[in-house]
Formats: sequence, structure tokens, C-alpha cells
Amino acid sequence: MLVLATSSQAQMLTIKDQVTHQPLQMVTILSKSPQLTAITDAKGKADIAAFQEADSLYMHSVGYKSKAYTYAQLRERQFKVFLTESNVTLNAVVISATRWQQEKREVPNRVLTISSKEVMLQNPQTAADLLGQSGEVYIQKSQLGGGSPMIRGFATNKVLLTVDGVRMNNAIFRSGNLQNVISIDPFAVERTEVLFGPGSVIYGSDAIAGVMSFYTIEPKLSSGEKAQINGNAVARWSSANAEKTGHFDLNIGLEKWAFVTSATYTDFDDLRMGANGLEEYLRPAYVESINGQDEIVPNADPLVQVPTGYSQFNLMQKIRFKPHGNWDFNYGFHYSTTFNTPRYDRLIRQRSENLRSAEWYYGPQVWLMNNLRATHTSESKAFDKLSINLAQQFFKESRHDRDFDDAIRFNRTEKVNALSATLDFEKSLGEKHLLFYGAEAIYNKVHSTGEDEDVRSGSVVPGPARYPDGADWSSYAAFLTYQHKASEKLSVQTGVRYNHFLLNAAFDDTFYPFPFTSAAINAGALTGSAGVVYSASPTLQFSTNLSTGFRSPNVDDVGKVFDSSPGSVVIPNPDLKSEYAYNVDFGIAKTYGDFLKLDATAFYTYLDDALVRRDFTLNGQGSILYDGELSQVQAIQNAAHANVWGIQAGAEVKLPVGLGLSSRFNYQKGEEELEDGSTAPLRHASPFFGATHLTYTRNRFKADVYAVYNGEVSNAALAPEEQEKAYMYATDENGKPYSPSWITLNFKALYKLTDYLMLSVGVENITDQRYRPYSSGIVAPGRNFIVALRATL
Repeated sequence: MLVLATSSQAQMLTIKDQVTHQPLQMVTILSKSPQLTAITDAKGKADIAAFQEADSLYMHSVGYKSKAYTYAQLRERQFKVFLTESNVTLNAVVISATRWQQEKREVPNRVLTISSKEVMLQNPQTAADLLGQSGEVYIQKSQLGGGSPMIRGFATNKVLLTVDGVRMNNAIFRSGNLQNVISIDPFAVERTEVLFGPGSVIYGSDAIAGVMSFYTIEPKLSSGEKAQINGNAVARWSSANAEKTGHFDLNIGLEKWAFVTSATYTDFDDLRMGANGLEEYLRPAYVESINGQDEIVPNADPLVQVPTGYSQFNLMQKIRFKPHGNWDFNYGFHYSTTFNTPRYDRLIRQRSENLRSAEWYYGPQVWLMNNLRATHTSESKAFDKLSINLAQQFFKESRHDRDFDDAIRFNRTEKVNALSATLDFEKSLGEKHLLFYGAEAIYNKVHSTGEDEDVRSGSVVPGPARYPDGADWSSYAAFLTYQHKASEKLSVQTGVRYNHFLLNAAFDDTFYPFPFTSAAINAGALTGSAGVVYSASPTLQFSTNLSTGFRSPNVDDVGKVFDSSPGSVVIPNPDLKSEYAYNVDFGIAKTYGDFLKLDATAFYTYLDDALVRRDFTLNGQGSILYDGELSQVQAIQNAAHANVWGIQAGAEVKLPVGLGLSSRFNYQKGEEELEDGSTAPLRHASPFFGATHLTYTRNRFKADVYAVYNGEVSNAALAPEEQEKAYMYATDENGKPYSPSWITLNFKALYKLTDYLMLSVGVENITDQRYRPYSSGIVAPGRNFIVALRATL
């Protein structure tokens, strides 16, 4: 078969998406007689001059309906073709399972893919919202500037974030809710994949319940001598928090060099909740400092959650150099910062019928990454493909809080420098055997400081740090995954990883008389996986997967001193070991023609030696004075086991005249062992949740009417630590906290006005419901109008 690249008398065919009119790259164009092949470039173009004598030209792209035309028909169409999306298929390509491209139907894990086209339609405000709008990842929010993903009953440091293959989790990722995912710019994300279940064989520590992989815009080279220039500019406004967003990205592609720049600025005002719902969610008053004196001020509009507004800036610069066919170098610079972000759930707490805090806010959350990735293809005995990924990251976060009528503001600042190096190899051993193997090294250095500031006099004195300053955590690993395609119907994938990790921390007893001066961990972890995919037919697939995952104790586990909840304080515990997860999945997927797809995955996870917060003692005392309050001493301990089971299911139906129906449903139930040996509900096991979408697609237009729903969590089903947060929950008929069920009706639409201009509109929570998602400290947005205008070059 002949593969075409250029022609002396070129005839360019352009292939685009039917709705967005965006060019489609990597579309395969085939003819049977003569046997010819061409592939579209980043502009959606391919030279088809040699196809003039072909009987028909067949066009195939993953996720789209295939089309066939004669050369004469293409001439009548002025050599322009528009492909229509087709989700009713078992075919797709995923990267997250091995860090190399694989066919999804050969991967035993459940993998969710979110495309940039879906992001254009849904217009998520943050990367956390991007995940939540998928209908398969639950999002908890303590404040507007937040978003903590919950997957299969686990969250925070038991799920892993990666950006362009680099792990984002660092040595101070905590068991409490995390907001680091919002540092990722959804406008700069080209593709998102969520791998459900343990991913420790490939990704190491923290990948217990899942891996969320974000792949950002890649620089695109020119296919000829002429420079390729393309980009986007977006302006967006939404009403619930008066969002004002501006974004642009620009790609300049030459034959061997390419550059892409992306920048986004977003400003959010205070969030308005819905008008129809429980009165206990209202914000009747808030604290304001007037002439240096704290006062409780009536809220002119109790539907407005004061204060919640914040701003964010994201910048990305990438450079690609491809000197010849065997090497490809990509450098990426990422920078993100929020501005001061009020922590709303802490600002609504009360003490003696008055608001407890005058101030509680996060300082700027800064994330910076330099990433160099080199990819090499070869036919050597050791590998067919090699990827070298080197990264340096810097994280900064801070907490600032002051009680009502108290002059002292407690300022705590943390910085983490993280270095990582990963080698990934792919080697094919004949048609049926494939190896993925590699090695990884990670080093984190933590700097932590504390200051106590008198806001009236301006004096500042040293205060206790949140973590031991100068602590470090490192990890070194080797891993191997083997894929065997036993037949056209049967595929087997197994893997193993050995991880060795070290932690060193020195404790300062200036503020607290710890009975130890240092902590050191030097230990290893062995994890594995084995999965089978059986395709009984092209339309019926079964899969099962056994896997283990682990999380090594980090600096947050071993060394944290922090007010975890009112009246309690977490202190360091140097005697910790890894927690391990054991998981089994069973999945089934079935398609009926090109109009119906059904799929379901059942799972069970057992977590052993779980790192949990339990009552503790310090020098024989169960309580100490912390920030002026007598507080119960607690510490992270390997003191429990937990188990979670559930099901993830979905259906997609293609209806006549451009209509489509899809639905996602998730149910999980989790239990955790308590100190007395009894069990209680697991904190991060969300209620059942899902979404159902009715879409309409025609030419340049796409509309989506959908419902998002969430089950009730009764008081008895709340974890003990959640039962203690009555200020966040509704009150049942017995006067106890619980989380009510809720449902919203929503509408989104986009229309391609011209080839260069697209309008997106939407209304979320059309019926203006007032509800608070489970475990969230902030009430969800009320009726929210969205308008976005995108210009494409």
C-alpha cells in the first residue's frame, strides 16, 4: 500500500467537524483500487491528487461516522467534507492506561474521555467543573475557588492528577478536600481522560481510586513550506457569579519548529444561590471590619454568598522541535495563580450564635511547571518508542484566618519544589505481544512558615508552621506492563511495579513539646494488575481487571499541625506506613447497530492499613491549647480498613433527525472501620448521581437539554466527621444534619455563525433550585445564564 505525503500538482481535501467546523487531524483517507492512503494534517487537509482514478475515497476518524465519496463527488463539494460525531461505538483511543496510545477496546480498565468539543458546548468555569459535568466524577466544593474530585468513594490524596504525563500530586496533598485541580486551565486542555480504579502500576503512589489525566494543547507543525498559523480567542460571561473570562491561544507551526501560547484571565464575583429551596442555606449576615472593628453586617441579599468571589490567571507556552522523523522534542511552561480566595465554609461557622471567623481565606494558589519531553522512535532490540519526561514544578499555598473580634491573624505559608524524571518504553514483540516498561524518580522539598500578625498594631511575630520546614519526600520506581492479543477476540494485560520511597522531616519544638525530633521513612511497595478483555463480537465486549494500588505516607500525613475542625488539632505522627488498595472490576459493553450503546462496570475496592485521623495523645495529654482554644489531639494513623463497592452505567441512543439521548448513572457505597471496631459510612463515598442529556445536532448547530441529579444522604448515612458539620447541612425532622436530594434542568447550545465565529449560550439550573451538593460548604449556583463568543483563526 502506498502512503501519500506530497504531490507535484496538489489537490487539497479539507475535512472538518460538522458542528464546530474545526479541522480534523489524523483522518485516514483510503481507496481500495488503487490501494492508496493519506492522512489529514493539523489544518484538516490532505493531498488527494493521486486518488483521481480511485473508485471511492473512504474517510475514517475515531469518534466520527465514516464517509465515502468518489473523486467527482468531492469536486462537486469543492473538496470539503464535514464528518458527524458518532459515540455509539466501542472504538476509541486512550493514553492514560499505559502513557502510550492504545485502543480503548483492548484496555481492561474503565476510561472516561472528555473532548475539547464537549468543553466548548458545556463551558465549565474551572477544570473541576469540567470533570463534574462529565456525569462520572463527583465534585465537592468548600468555596467558589475550589473543586475536589471524588472517585469511587475516595478523593484528595487517594486520586491522582497528571498534566501532560507529569504527576501533580505533591508531598503536602492532604486527606482533606483539595483545590489543586483548578490550577489547570480548561481552555488549554485538548483532551481529558479519567482512568477508574487503581493506576499505581503506571503512576505509583496516590493512584488508589483513579487517575485524572489532562493533555494540554500541543504545538502543531506545518505540513509544508508555508507557516501554519491558527488560534482561538474567547470572551465569556455568566450571571450567577458575574463571571468575566477572556482567553486566547495561538499556534505558529513551521516545518521543524512549532510554538503555542495560551493565556486566560477569569474574574468571579460573589456567587448567587437559587431562589427556591431551604432557608437554612441563606446568608443573612456576614462579618465586615469597619474602622478596625469587626461588625456583623446584615446581607442586603441573603441569596448572595458573601464573600466568595476570586480571580485567576493562567499562562502556557509550548515549543516543539522535530529535527527529523525519529526525534520529537516538546517543552512546556505552565503558570497558574489565583488571587485571595475566601473559604466560605469556614466563614459560615458560628460560636455562641455569632459568626466565629472575621477572616478565613486562601492566599494565591500558585502552580508553575517546566516540562521537557523527548520522544524517539526506533527499531532497536530494546524499544520501538522511547519517551523521556523531565519536569520541575513549584507550588505555593497559604492560609489566613482570624477569629471575630480577635486582633491576631494566623498566616501559614507552604511551598513545594518538585522534580521528576520518567522513562517510558514501548516494544512490540511480534503481532500479538507488546511491552510497556520504564522507570521513574521523584523528589519533593517542602518549605513551611508561620506568622502571627496583629492587624491592629501591624506587628508580626513567628508562629508555628503547618509542616516541618525543610522536609523532603522522594520516590523511585520501575514498572512493566505486558499486553498479549491472544486472538481477535481476547486481549490480556498485566503489569507490576516496585516503588521505593523515602521521607525525612525534622521537628521544631519551639511551639509544641513533641516527644520526637525527627521522622524518617524508608520503605517499598509492590503493586500489580491483571486484566482481560473479551470481544464476543464487534458489538459485545466483556472485561475484568484485578489491581492493587498504594499510597505512601507523605509530609502532610507525618508532619502536619493544623486545626482540622473546630475543637480538634492534628499533630505529627512519625510511625506511619503505606496504605494498600485491592480492587476488582467487571465491565460489559454492547452496541446495537449504530443507534444504541449500553455499558456498565461493577467494582469493589478494599483499603487496608488506611491512613485515617484518630484521637491521639501528646506527652500523655489528650487535649492541648491550639490558637487559643483547648483542642482534642488527633493524628493520622494506620488504624482502619475501608471498603467501597458500586456500579457505573450508561446508555447512548442515536435517534432520527439529529436527536440523541445519553445517560450516566453512578452508585457507590463505602464503609470505614472505626476506633471501636464498628463501621461507619465512608466520608468520600458520594450519594448516587448522574446526568441525562437530550441533544440535537444539525449542520452548524448543536443543542443539549439535560438533567443533573443527586441522591439524598440521610443522617445515618453521613460519616461521623460530616455529622459534626451541622452548619453545612440541612436539618431533618429529628433536628439532625443530612444532605437532601436534588435535580436541575439545564440547556446548552452552540452555533457556528461563520467559519471563524461561534456563539455558545446556556442556562444552568433553569428552575432556580437552592441546593448544596453533598459535603460541600458552598451552596450551588442558582439560575445561571452563560454567553460565550469564540473567534477561530
